Amino acid sequence: MKILISADMEGATGVTWPGDVLPGTPQWERCRTLFTSDVDAAVQGFFDGGADEVVVNEAHWSMRNLLLERLDDRAQLLTGRHKSLSMVEGVQHGDVDGVAFVGYHAGAGMEGVLAHTYLANSITGVWLDDVRASEGLLNAHVVAEYGVPVVLVTGDDVACEDALGYAPGALKVAVKDHVSRYAAVCRTPARTAADIRAAAKEAAALAVRQDPVFAGPFTVALEFDAEHLALSACVVPGVERVGERRVAYTSGTMYEGIRTFKAVTTIVSAAVEEQYG
Repeated sequence: MKILISADMEGATGVTWPGDVLPGTPQWERCRTLFTSDVDAAVQGFFDGGADEVVVNEAHWSMRNLLLERLDDRAQLLTGRHKSLSMVEGVQHGDVDGVAFVGYHAGAGMEGVLAHTYLANSITGVWLDDVRASEGLLNAHVVAEYGVPVVLVTGDDVACEDALGYAPGALKVAVKDHVSRYAAVCRTPARTAADIRAAAKEAAALAVRQDPVFAGPFTVALEFDAEHLALSACVVPGVERVGERRVAYTSGTMYEGIRTFKAVTTIVSAAVEEQYG
């Protein structure tokens, strides 16, 4: 049994503030340990549950945040950019039996600690076929096309509630309870590590490959906080402006859809001016 862990940081234990997740800040350095603790607990739990191989794919910011030396020696870490499937890189090789979303968060425009979708501020909302979308929802559709179920989701309580919509059968572990975008009631790392490890052990039984699900075509809409960002996004072929600050595109598969999404966000991030956005 092979498990792929997609590891994001905003939903990690103790993380509530931008400085907690921005590489190079003192708080980020501290929170890397908390993030690594969550991921390592999942790794150990999956091995407890019978996994033969666990690969962790870094999915946050520069994708160089986890402390390799603090992971279980049985784990493998895929770290760094740039990757074809970004947050779920590795699922496409046909040998993954289950995926875990560790440290995930709610989407742009939703309630939730550090809620966003790919870009921290510039994107104010994403919709997949008119349903407001988080990174979890988008990635769940990607892995479904490879016949791989989402078996575990960890993050704040809002992220776990969001996961009910895209992975209802997955185990969920809330490591903190949302108060506002920058505040939460947090559990200690010893407690969350125990909770995540126990859930991952149970979730291993759900890691059974399924028939690929192709639910497309998909229409993805993105709304930005400034009209020039919508204009910039239309450089990507197939992306059309459908409002002053909104663009949309349609893809036959979510593989195509997530790659277009990545292209749009890359171009838009380069178009953001430091002071005026």
